Amino acid sequence: MRVDDGDLPSTQRLRLRRLTTADVGALVELDSDPEVMRFLSGGVATPLATVRDEQLPRLLAGYDRHPRLGRWAALDQETGDFLGWFALDPSADGTEAELGYRLRRSTWGRGLATEGSRALVRYAFETVGVRRVWAETMAVNERSRRVMAKAGLHYVRTFHLQWDDPIPGTEHGEVEYELRAEEWAADQERPAARRAR
Repeated sequence: MRVDDGDLPSTQRLRLRRLTTADVGALVELDSDPEVMRFLSGGVATPLATVRDEQLPRLLAGYDRHPRLGRWAALDQETGDFLGWFALDPSADGTEAELGYRLRRSTWGRGLATEGSRALVRYAFETVGVRRVWAETMAVNERSRRVMAKAGLHYVRTFHLQWDDPIPGTEHGEVEYELRAEEWAADQERPAARRAR
């Protein structure tokens, strides 16, 4: 990973940038794919008005409160095409960040979610200096759980929430994964110690 313009991480295949109001169409299109939204809304699309008038203004305002955290557009390094988004959504005090990602179905199976998540975990600890990175998903969302594990997070717990409109799989609960700064530091020291032997 390298830190480029705007202090955001990039990878060999991904470039992150701040979202803008011009991204409304791409975000609505992303949230219109029933498979992308399967474990979020049961496949129901997010309405244009919700993205334009509620979600995007909230995300843009967040850049002022925590400039190095938030949600960012994920672009293909070569073509510049919008692939989806990655997030390190800050806690109220900015000392913790929730890892998130949502990518177009056409990108699935290429390891991009893992690639971007690993870069963000490194960025969160090495550049931002958070004390914990965590993530949640439905227990039945095996793909997302694999990404969390490959990004270095470990399973913490399964919990059950009450929903007015539960979607299939809700009965199995939600799962939380995390990685703490001290665990990250210890993991980074191990390879160096092995090389020194």
